[in-house]
Amino acid sequence: MTTHGGLTPVFCTIVPPHVLDRLARHEDPALSGPARRSLEHDAYQRTKRRLTTVVGAPAVAAPAGTAADQPHRTVYDAGHTQDLPGNRVRTEGSDPGSDATVNRAYAGLGATFDLYLKAYGRHSIDDHGLPLDATVHFGEGYDNAFWNGEQMVFGDGDNEIFLDFTIPVDVIGHELTHGVTQHTANLTYFGQPGALNESLSDVFGSLIKQYTLGQTAADADWLIGAGLLAPRVSGTALRSMKAPGTAYDDDVLGKDPQPATMEDYVRTSRDNGGVHINSGIPNHAFYLAATALGGYAWEKAGRIWYDVLTGGRLKKDAHFSDFATLTVKAARERYGAGGELQAVQKAWEEVGVRTL
Repeated sequence: MTTHGGLTPVFCTIVPPHVLDRLARHEDPALSGPARRSLEHDAYQRTKRRLTTVVGAPAVAAPAGTAADQPHRTVYDAGHTQDLPGNRVRTEGSDPGSDATVNRAYAGLGATFDLYLKAYGRHSIDDHGLPLDATVHFGEGYDNAFWNGEQMVFGDGDNEIFLDFTIPVDVIGHELTHGVTQHTANLTYFGQPGALNESLSDVFGSLIKQYTLGQTAADADWLIGAGLLAPRVSGTALRSMKAPGTAYDDDVLGKDPQPATMEDYVRTSRDNGGVHINSGIPNHAFYLAATALGGYAWEKAGRIWYDVLTGGRLKKDAHFSDFATLTVKAARERYGAGGELQAVQKAWEEVGVRTL
């Protein structure tokens, strides 16, 4: 395991706080109520995460006899409480039950494990066979999903704005990738390093979906959270890597604020310095590189990004230009001075990020 400056897991949610803040101010209690409760849940979990970081979390290891090249999944049901992990309802190798949410969570954990193992030879989140735990039915109408440094947690959504958070497999992959980042580059969750943290989760969340569906870069929709928004919402997803800023434009949610290039970089003190907003810039760079290279995006573009994430040279306070420069170096080291290198260089150039 490669870490920089000590392991400092952060509390990461798929729905940005600025979205829930807007919902919490809505005059309709059917919308504002769940959003306010979700923000309260998140504040509690965020504080708990900080305390755990200070005192230390218990070490989690795979059970004796568990092969590192096989997942070890456990799904729990919180029963609409905030008690974690909840009641154990499905374990590794058991048959699907009648609860579709449980089955989707179990499948999503497996899909994430498969992509990392089969594409990159990584053995679970920590590369040492870490058990994959998830809790479903968390809270009452909870409008989020998160990785808390130890496990996945899914809300059912309010069914007004958000549906069940286990529906999009890329949401599961996104949150578990925060765990991979936690165990590797350990990027600081603020400003540009935080936006890179979020972008890496979007990148590999999208690749997990593409791998599961057998899609090429040309076939993929490059949306994060497609299927999560309720029918009343004017939008397709939480974010678009292909066209940042176009995922939704809704009278309740507002307009997707993500920029696609540095020209529109957003300077804000909210959302940890805009980690969910400015992540659109490196997201778009990956999309451009992957589609220029063609084929399956996890094979070349994904390999380059993975090499940077896990290679030990990415500092925890890295800015976009630092990351971009490392992807250029990784492309050259792995593929030489050919099309792969040119695609990566051009992608960063198009989004306005300088490489050294």
